[in-house]
Amino acid sequence: MRRVRPGAAASRGGASPALGSTRAGGHPSRAAGEERALTSVAAGDTYEGEAPADLPRLWHVTLSVSGEEAPLKEVRRGLEQLAHDHPFLLTSRYANDHAEIRYWEEARDLHDAAAVALRLWGEHRQTAKLPPWEIVGLEVIDRETYHQRIAEGYGPLPATPVGVHPF
Repeated sequence: MRRVRPGAAASRGGASPALGSTRAGGHPSRAAGEERALTSVAAGDTYEGEAPADLPRLWHVTLSVSGEEAPLKEVRRGLEQLAHDHPFLLTSRYANDHAEIRYWEEARDLHDAAAVALRLWGEHRQTAKLPPWEIVGLEVIDRETYHQRIAEGYGPLPATPVGVHPF
């Protein structure tokens, strides 16, 4: 089934009043310098035939942080405390100036899983005595995509051994 953004024309070759006429190849033409109107899809919107978005799903999260060097023992201790405080953490890898945290998050949609992940480091920084590093990377993928990547031989290796380990 083909998905169509709300407000977008259902036909590729047809003209859309918001975008003007159609060029060869089915792409709308615009005057020089004219910007294309973008239509967003609200978080949680579903299309015909999709499962309701309010059911929780599992998301694989990889959070990368980095900053000024910190003693390895303190980084390890902080990540171990974070794993104790946040029991769904699968694995953490660390060095004296960066770390990567991987875990499964149950959330309604990607937006919710990403929001939780982006708050994780900051909310636990004081209680776990984590370094004052900033988030420099975030990947959130659904369970199906995670398992597809593993089956195809690429993507993050399964989180084993579980725990806190140096890079």
